[in-house]
Amino acid sequence: MWDVARALANWYDAVELWVTQLAFPLQVLLAVVVVLPLCFGVALLLDRVADAVAGAQRPHD
Repeated sequence: MWDVARALANWYDAVELWVTQLAFPLQVLLAVVVVLPLCFGVALLLDRVADAVAGAQRPHD
Protein backbone atom coordinates (compact mmCIF):
# COMPACT_ATOMS: atom_id res chain seq x y z
CA MET A 1 0.00 0.00 0.00
CA TRP A 2 2.82 2.44 0.79
CA ASP A 3 4.32 1.74 -2.64
CA VAL A 4 1.08 2.80 -4.30
CA ALA A 5 0.88 5.94 -2.17
CA ARG A 6 4.49 6.80 -2.96
CA ALA A 7 3.93 6.23 -6.70
CA LEU A 8 0.84 8.45 -6.61
CA ALA A 9 2.73 11.18 -4.74
CA ASN A 10 5.59 11.01 -7.26
CA TRP A 11 3.15 11.25 -10.18
CA TYR A 12 1.40 14.24 -8.57
CA ASP A 13 4.75 15.97 -7.97
CA ALA A 14 5.70 15.47 -11.62
CA VAL A 15 2.39 16.88 -12.86
CA GLU A 16 2.61 19.81 -10.46
CA LEU A 17 6.12 20.62 -11.64
CA TRP A 18 5.02 20.43 -15.27
CA VAL A 19 2.05 22.76 -14.68
CA THR A 20 4.09 25.33 -12.75
CA GLN A 21 6.60 25.50 -15.60
CA LEU A 22 3.92 26.40 -18.13
CA ALA A 23 3.31 29.99 -19.12
CA PHE A 24 0.49 31.63 -17.15
CA PRO A 25 -2.00 31.78 -20.06
CA LEU A 26 -1.51 28.02 -20.58
CA GLN A 27 -2.09 27.40 -16.88
CA VAL A 28 -5.37 29.33 -17.08
CA LEU A 29 -6.39 27.44 -20.22
CA LEU A 30 -5.58 24.13 -18.53
CA ALA A 31 -7.67 25.13 -15.52
CA VAL A 32 -10.61 26.10 -17.72
CA VAL A 33 -10.44 22.95 -19.84
CA VAL A 34 -9.74 20.43 -17.06
CA VAL A 35 -10.59 21.82 -13.63
CA LEU A 36 -13.90 23.54 -14.39
CA PRO A 37 -15.55 20.49 -16.00
CA LEU A 38 -14.19 18.29 -13.22
CA CYS A 39 -15.63 20.58 -10.53
CA PHE A 40 -18.95 20.74 -12.40
CA GLY A 41 -19.09 16.94 -12.57
CA VAL A 42 -18.34 16.56 -8.85
CA ALA A 43 -20.98 19.18 -7.98
CA LEU A 44 -23.53 17.40 -10.17
CA LEU A 45 -22.73 14.06 -8.56
CA LEU A 46 -23.01 15.51 -5.05
CA ASP A 47 -26.33 17.14 -5.97
CA ARG A 48 -27.76 13.82 -7.15
CA VAL A 49 -26.50 12.02 -4.06
CA ALA A 50 -28.07 14.69 -1.84
CA ASP A 51 -31.36 14.39 -3.74
CA ALA A 52 -31.30 10.61 -3.35
CA VAL A 53 -30.60 10.83 0.38
CA ALA A 54 -33.29 13.47 0.89
CA GLY A 55 -35.75 11.40 -1.13
CA ALA A 56 -35.01 8.29 0.90
CA GLN A 57 -35.66 10.14 4.16
CA ARG A 58 -39.02 11.57 3.08
CA PRO A 59 -42.04 9.54 4.14
CA HIS A 60 -43.93 8.15 1.16
CA ASP A 61 -47.61 9.06 0.79
